[in-house]
Amino acid sequence: MSASPPPQHVRAAFGAKDSVPEPVGTGPQWRCDDIALRPVTNPAEASWVAQTLTDLSVPDLRIGRPLRSSDGRFVVGGWVAFRYVSGRPEPRYDEVIAASLRLHKATADVPVPRFVATRADVFAMADRAAAGLEEAPLNPALGGRLFDVLSGTRKPLGLRPQVVHGDLFGTVLFDGEAAPGIVDFTAFNRPREWAAAVVVVDALAWGGADDGLPKRWAHLPEWPQVMLHALLFRLAVHALHPHSTEQSMRGLERAARQITAL
Repeated sequence: MSASPPPQHVRAAFGAKDSVPEPVGTGPQWRCDDIALRPVTNPAEASWVAQTLTDLSVPDLRIGRPLRSSDGRFVVGGWVAFRYVSGRPEPRYDEVIAASLRLHKATADVPVPRFVATRADVFAMADRAAAGLEEAPLNPALGGRLFDVLSGTRKPLGLRPQVVHGDLFGTVLFDGEAAPGIVDFTAFNRPREWAAAVVVVDALAWGGADDGLPKRWAHLPEWPQVMLHALLFRLAVHALHPHSTEQSMRGLERAARQITAL
């Protein structure tokens, strides 16, 4: 979480000058009455996310609608603002996957932003490695060895790539019987089935999901290969990320056993 709340000039720009910021959850988010603010590191990407979420209409999905500042900007002083969405992540993974498919039906024709192809962070490197587009320096003990073994069975996907949110695990908010909620969008250029499969991999590895989760979505096109691509992505992220541990690797090994059984 951001160690400091949004400064007064940022709050004032988004119409929350007199509100007392309260930290929300475990992420870098601060609530000011019905407005939430979050720090960002890439203003261009944050502006794209804000514009995309502003224009989206998704059935049965609560979206934290971004707010413009008093002078029309989405980003002020390294912060973005949006309407507060109540709830917290819960292990309702089938609902997360269903929400993912609804979301990506709505983003099917959204143009892929330029920054997706030029990103050089760990997740972008892992994405390209998992797709077989380039090699990456993967730590053998933290996922690289298993990546090498499983990549031998990888085949190109015949599914249409599009703009998808590639980090829905742990970010979809639930509040009782209300529709699921999202407040951010981590863009990738991959098939919508891939985004669903990443949720499955994460849920199996670190969310305590039951073994039947991948089988319940096996009706999706090219599912065994999509699951493999998603697993290779997470293995590559794990093998590249500086905060990965042997304990978190055991979760991915469990996910790999379930997925290879497909």
